[in-house]
Amino acid sequence: MSVLVFVEGEDELSCQAVTLGEQLGTASVLMFDGPYAPSAWARELAGREWEVLVGPGSDRGNEVLAHVAAQLDLPFAANVTDVRGDEVTRVRWGGTLLEEARVRAERRILTAAPFAFEACGDPKIDVTLPELDDAVRVIEHLAPDTGGKVTLADARVVVSGGRGVGSAEGFGVLEELAALLDGAVGCSRVVTSAGWRPHTDQVGQTGTKVSPDLYIACGISGATQHIAGCKGAKKLLAINDDPEATIFAHADYAVVGDLHEIVPAITAELRKARGA
Repeated sequence: MSVLVFVEGEDELSCQAVTLGEQLGTASVLMFDGPYAPSAWARELAGREWEVLVGPGSDRGNEVLAHVAAQLDLPFAANVTDVRGDEVTRVRWGGTLLEEARVRAERRILTAAPFAFEACGDPKIDVTLPELDDAVRVIEHLAPDTGGKVTLADARVVVSGGRGVGSAEGFGVLEELAALLDGAVGCSRVVTSAGWRPHTDQVGQTGTKVSPDLYIACGISGATQHIAGCKGAKKLLAINDDPEATIFAHADYAVVGDLHEIVPAITAELRKARGA
């Protein structure tokens, strides 16, 4: 079976898409050069010969392959975790459920769900630049000013706060712990809605999806939308004064108590251990 894999680069999600492609048949790998142009890229993909088209389950991967599906009038199964002939298992509703579905088409279009497949080795990638006559062009890219701090997407440790933090000023203890761990500070949607933190700090289905080594959730109840953003974390430590908080069902480590006492105590112990 001929498989074409669209990748964004040599990032982890793209490599996972290559793994899925190689499981399905003889795979070739394609990456585009130049500014992001989903419609133009999709025309190039649609015009190639393939029986299965695979992409990463990222924002761009899903958007580009959705364009391909629309151009060819084909069904599209996004964020699949398993493929069995024309049957697929895929992640739905921000990771809260798995759907069993059948793709009824001679040519299949799929994206690999993040972290559902092992990353590939060193794939041979064909780089091309399609016609961009009618494509939107990027004329300038303004990178956010991080002030030299690690970003949510790159942080190995994320210290995140929710309604239980109480105020914008209450995030001071979280910022101190994050700085000590060379981490980043995140928050839940209710915090951004209250104006305590900017939207760029939001972790969740409508914010940033993170996958740090350690995610520390402070005063966060554990709504489905928030869990969708932090479920990629290798370990989750939850701190909440409500022993019935939903977040504890997802936590590897749980501390029931006042975060304003517990977080400073953790910081103090870390400083002591480091001799600071």
